[in-house]
Amino acid sequence: MSPPNLFFSDWSGRDNQKGTPVVVKMENQNYSLVEIDGPEVAVTVKSMEKGQKGKNAKQFTWVLLLRAHRAVGCVAWLASGFWGMLGAIKKRVAHSKACDESEKPGKRSLLYKFIKAFLALSLIFLALEMFAHWKGWQLQRPELLLPENMAHFHLPETEEIKGWLEKAYIFWLSFRVDYVAYPIQLLSNFCIILFLIQSIDRVVLCLGCFWIKVRNIKPRIKGDVKGSGGDLESPGSVSDHPMVLVQIPMCNEREVYEQSISTVCQLDWPKDRLLIQVLDDSDDEIIQNLIRAEVTKHKEKGVNIIYRHRLVRTGYKAGNLNSAMACEYVKDYEFVAIFDADFQPNPDFLKQTIPHFKDDPEVGLVQARWVFVNKEENLLTRLQNINLCFHFEVEQQVNGVFLNFFGFNGTAGVWRIKALEDSGGWLERTTVEDMDIAVRAHLQGWKFIYLDDVRALCELPESFETYKKQQHRWHSGPMQLFRVCLPAIVQSKISIWKKANLVLLFFLLRKLVLPFYSFTLFCVILPLTMFIPEAELPTWVICYVPVTMSILNILPSPKSFPFVIPYLLFENTMSVTKFNAMVSGLFQLGSSYEWVVTKKAGRSSSEPDLLSIGDHPKAELSRRVSDGGLLDLGNKWKEQPELTRRVSDGGFLDLDKLKEEKAKASKKKKGNKIYKKELALALLLLTAAVRSLLSAQGIHFYFLLFQGVTFLVVGLDLIGEQVS
Repeated sequence: MSPPNLFFSDWSGRDNQKGTPVVVKMENQNYSLVEIDGPEVAVTVKSMEKGQKGKNAKQFTWVLLLRAHRAVGCVAWLASGFWGMLGAIKKRVAHSKACDESEKPGKRSLLYKFIKAFLALSLIFLALEMFAHWKGWQLQRPELLLPENMAHFHLPETEEIKGWLEKAYIFWLSFRVDYVAYPIQLLSNFCIILFLIQSIDRVVLCLGCFWIKVRNIKPRIKGDVKGSGGDLESPGSVSDHPMVLVQIPMCNEREVYEQSISTVCQLDWPKDRLLIQVLDDSDDEIIQNLIRAEVTKHKEKGVNIIYRHRLVRTGYKAGNLNSAMACEYVKDYEFVAIFDADFQPNPDFLKQTIPHFKDDPEVGLVQARWVFVNKEENLLTRLQNINLCFHFEVEQQVNGVFLNFFGFNGTAGVWRIKALEDSGGWLERTTVEDMDIAVRAHLQGWKFIYLDDVRALCELPESFETYKKQQHRWHSGPMQLFRVCLPAIVQSKISIWKKANLVLLFFLLRKLVLPFYSFTLFCVILPLTMFIPEAELPTWVICYVPVTMSILNILPSPKSFPFVIPYLLFENTMSVTKFNAMVSGLFQLGSSYEWVVTKKAGRSSSEPDLLSIGDHPKAELSRRVSDGGLLDLGNKWKEQPELTRRVSDGGFLDLDKLKEEKAKASKKKKGNKIYKKELALALLLLTAAVRSLLSAQGIHFYFLLFQGVTFLVVGLDLIGEQVS
């Protein structure tokens, strides 16, 4: 290997210069620059007037001083930034606890051990390569898979080798050419093929979405071209409103329980044909009493609402929903709408969704879109918004229009109760009960409808810790489901192409292949090719295709276009979590069955948010909630004296206790954490970036550098909510 030439003039091919000498004269004609053709460019400064020699010399000196000042300022800025980064790292490590959410304390996963071993070997080989480069052991490597070039590969004879270290280096070169490079290149080619297949799938989805937009294809209600809801909007048609059950499952949702219950109680539907179930799985008695008091308050206003609390809390959310559906009175209802605790549906939500069941008895589910009240809170929420906008506007919409099937999102949807019962109801066998019931309903022949113009407000996780836990559950659960559902899919009576879509696209390509090749290709193979240059990754795999796919992902949210590069780097960083979750779900490891409730911040909707999700003449804006999700009850005593008496019986005391607990918790508030797998990979990629400099690989160096810095930022938990 020859040392890289770092001069831009050499990169642009200075040795091949052709042409005639050129004379450039300045306007003031004080001097002229003469370019002389040849291997070295000579510049002659010729004074036109002897009396101005001193003046020109001073001007030239000032130019040099200005350039020197600019260079010193740039170096100082870089040094200051580097010093500040070191200070931030030191402070974060000193005040943080090492954490890995997907593992129990005292247990380290095989993935983390593999990354540490890989990092140690990389440091050893980097030291060896740098020493060899310093010693001038410049050995030309052969191109892999080109036998005609192997004959030109020459290793020094034994008598030419001086010292045992040089012998070891020569042995390593021979060993990696004969035994290491070829299997790595095969694995690389396999991942590239998977990458291209997944990219083609992404392009096809985007083309399908483009066709839907151009042709204005959307689910419509028969006899109602505008999709306004038909007879449900007509006065005097109360008997045409079906019986609807609304369920709000929650567990220790102290920040959002109040705004959720209040918003759902504003749904525009006849009160005698609507029942709201608040399904509280909280294990904190204070929160239980507060939720029960909130339900009582709305019940006294005439809302048909009940509070349910399970004594035996098994099965997480699926167990909670299954227990509620077992109630005797549920048989009187035809549809069930589900909203998680942080969701705020528009008042006309039911009038926009229920009519789609009317003319097609095969429709089992109507799913609405999510929009987020805190999508601009920090960089983490902005990047999440890009992913979820693509998921809803492209994936869900295309699958709904062309296949009548997609994965139920678990909330902001309406089910036909008959479809739930026909599919076996809610099962507790996985942590993705929503996807489970959707697959089983699809196997029974039920159709799904996705409504992109019906939207419900919700929250995005604002801290990386919460987001990582959520993503672990979202990517381990589908693999659990794939294991248990595969026999049922094969034995089902649906068409062969629907089976192929379920197995090959829905599960394998989008749930297994995507995290596999993302982690293997960009976090394992790419660093390996820096130390084993006989195995190469093409530039288009590193740069052009990923950037193109990232741009396609951002199209549904064009305001996020400035974040295309951070989005690409962050998605590669998250591949570690997703790969680990996918493996744990596929092989039924212990962490795959862990269910952690996604922490909410209690963000309330603002007026522009509500107006953006739908115009309704009688819509009531959602009430503001103070930090922590607690109402300022002091402003309500004069308006509702009966509320004073009711809350003073116990709810007000619980409110005081809750405030005291929050005050104590704020003093012992958890700080940001550090993540060892991400930090180890950051060091690995930065080590590979240093090694790439020895081979003058420009694109590979910059990718490894920026990707390594991204892993470092995420590993130090600097991307999401910062806790001081």
